[in-house]
Amino acid sequence: MEEWFVCPECGSDDVEVIKERGRELTLRCNECGNIWHVTLPKLVKVSLVVSKHERSFKTFAELPEGEEIAIGDVVETDDDEVRVTGIELEGEKRVERGRIGEIKTLWGESLTFPKVIGVTVYLSHGETQSYKVKADRNEEFVVGEVLEVGGRTVKIEKIKTETKMLRHGRATADEITRIIGRPIRAKARRQLELYRGYHKERMR
Repeated sequence: MEEWFVCPECGSDDVEVIKERGRELTLRCNECGNIWHVTLPKLVKVSLVVSKHERSFKTFAELPEGEEIAIGDVVETDDDEVRVTGIELEGEKRVERGRIGEIKTLWGESLTFPKVIGVTVYLSHGETQSYKVKADRNEEFVVGEVLEVGGRTVKIEKIKTETKMLRHGRATADEITRIIGRPIRAKARRQLELYRGYHKERMR
């Protein structure tokens, strides 16, 4: 885990480690020359279950003992960034937040995988067609825009996020759980790529 330090005298972050002994560090500020000592917190291995779409994998994260973790926080593993979606203490107690050392297991969603979004298209006679598409997590979608999905040209009528239903405005893919729209005759602004499932995506 990368550490960032700020000089307690001048507030500069141009800080250099000049001596390291276990968790004991001696630091020097390259701006004002101040030298001081810090003790890094003990790192604890916490069991972490990472969701990558429909698959889950068990790994661990090394986190500072005593640090508070809440649902929605992002933790790092050796090869991933993971947003925490669940926290379990001893006795299988689920909580919204907890401290490292008391937490038994964390659950989370991989942020290195693209976001998979459900798309519902309302057809005639009360029929619907559903798709799963993938998008970069920072990609924006706007109510009213026209997209191509599965060979259909679709105008977005509503966007469902994790917290609300949008009938106006925009949201990033990372917030969106479902896009809802109707087919129209128009030129699509962009084409969405269908999600084919974890195994097929990994084989590409």
